[in-house]
Amino acid sequence: MNDQHLHIIAFNVPWPANYGGVIDVFYRARALSEAGVKVHLHCFEYGRGKQEVLDFCHELHYYKRDTSPLRQLGRRPYIVASRRSKELVNRLLQDDYPILCEGIHTAALLEEESLKGRRIFVRMHNIEQDYYRQLGRAEKKWWKRCYYFAEARKLERYEPILERASGILAITEKDAAALSARYANVTLLSPSCATDKVTAQTGRGEFVLYHGNLSVRENDEAANWLLDNVFSKLSIPCVIAGLNPSQQLCDRIDKMPFVTLHANLTEEKMREMIRNAQVNVLVTHQPTGLKLKLLNSLYQGRHCVVNNDMVRGTDLGALCTLADNGPEMMTAIAKLWDKPFTEKDVQRRQEALSALYDNRANAMKVLDLL
Repeated sequence: MNDQHLHIIAFNVPWPANYGGVIDVFYRARALSEAGVKVHLHCFEYGRGKQEVLDFCHELHYYKRDTSPLRQLGRRPYIVASRRSKELVNRLLQDDYPILCEGIHTAALLEEESLKGRRIFVRMHNIEQDYYRQLGRAEKKWWKRCYYFAEARKLERYEPILERASGILAITEKDAAALSARYANVTLLSPSCATDKVTAQTGRGEFVLYHGNLSVRENDEAANWLLDNVFSKLSIPCVIAGLNPSQQLCDRIDKMPFVTLHANLTEEKMREMIRNAQVNVLVTHQPTGLKLKLLNSLYQGRHCVVNNDMVRGTDLGALCTLADNGPEMMTAIAKLWDKPFTEKDVQRRQEALSALYDNRANAMKVLDLL
């Protein structure tokens, strides 16, 4: 391959790769680098710091995200306005390499007259206005609810900026269909994840697990729903694991004899937790995007019990046991609790997942677009 360069604009520092969007960013960037692409990674930093593990990139640059409340006052969505950088634009003008914006969060580059005519692609991790409306509906605090609904309106008005993109990379078939109805040059690009080899252990596990970034309202809500409707009614070990749980969630779990909390695990410890579980239970009430924690569970874990919203718009339902309410989930868990995970199960998963979620194949798909 002749030298192929690509600028990737990341909405956050993509390491540790421990929640949805950054998992996709990190493993795509690494797969492209392994394929011979000289990756110029630009990260908006707001709390994660510089990360040596990203040194596989040809160039690595950090920009401070402007989280001032003033960024909420303009016409641009806050997630976009807080990631505008003249320093970034000036650096991009030093060459004519293609640019991949990770999320509409970083798509303000499409507004820049100085970059007009440049090949700029946007990876859409969600239909963001739908995601923010769902956050608003789930939020109990009135002022946060107002913010989410206002941001959703701004995102809906801002989204047509995508007409200027050279290509739009949708994360699910459902999102691809929605975006294709509004824009040209939409391509389905399945997410990249920690592995493209099923490493699930055969045999039986030791507990039922729910995991996620617990500082995210959607995941905190799911954890509390599971406590109310499933885990509090089971007499088998249940674990909730994830980042930055609320004090309210910690206090609830402390009072439940069969439920334990594992907070702020390293990536390796979280992988070990997923592998050791007998059943990974995943719930969402926001059917937007693709939940990368589900992919991680399918690659690394044994049986998966999920609700329909978790797999909506994907073809992953056939690899899971579907249950939408507490009694259905308890019944599903009871059936799977004593059921060993077999080599045949591993092979079936590998064949199904390899068809869509191969990191190298997805990297080649990006290269074809470039």
